[in-house]
Amino acid sequence: MERLGTVMEKMPYQAHLDTGTTHELTRPPTAHCPDSTCHWREQLPVMIGRGVTLRELRLSDAASLCELLTRPEVARFISPPPTSVPGFEGFILWAEAQRRAGQYVCFAVVPDGFDAAVGVFQIRQLEPGFATAEWGFAIGSQYWGLGVFEEGAQLVVDFAFTHIGTHRLEARAATQNGRGNGALAKLGAARECILRRSFLKDGEYLDQNLWTIIHEDWKRAKAIWGPTIH
Repeated sequence: MERLGTVMEKMPYQAHLDTGTTHELTRPPTAHCPDSTCHWREQLPVMIGRGVTLRELRLSDAASLCELLTRPEVARFISPPPTSVPGFEGFILWAEAQRRAGQYVCFAVVPDGFDAAVGVFQIRQLEPGFATAEWGFAIGSQYWGLGVFEEGAQLVVDFAFTHIGTHRLEARAATQNGRGNGALAKLGAARECILRRSFLKDGEYLDQNLWTIIHEDWKRAKAIWGPTIH
């Protein structure tokens, strides 16, 4: 079965929103937020899975993200990413400002043995308070099929339900995006419907599958196959 490609089709970043400054995480590595009052608006936790760590984006990630996420096989089904290292730096600054405003979360994906990010997971609110939220991901093609997505996705979904307070988590994937749709199905998301001609890509409107995970379903799944955070 095809593994992860990309699902980040309506990335909310806009260049004119570039603002703010980044900072280095000072929280020591931890598997999860220390308690139910995780202050993610102030600083994202470091989350560790098998073979991968998720952490706050850093300006030093811009070069690796630019190299990996602008490649044709990765960018095929996502909104156009920044095209330069300064452009990704602007995105990183914007992501931090949006997190501090309580509207958006973006984790860097760092495989074991690496310092720089090879991809991102994002969550954005679709209604105030994140009761309904949308998530997406993009990972460099060299890391497809290595388990990076599976581990990272479980961490992110669990974070959304446990610490942000999400009830319904949505993802949209172009129907032609076999890797992205396969990854969401493997994770246990439910395909609810087809959103007709809902995604404009390279001058063409594409159909999208709408995938959802509900908090109650996630709790039942965790009870069967155990904790997602290691």
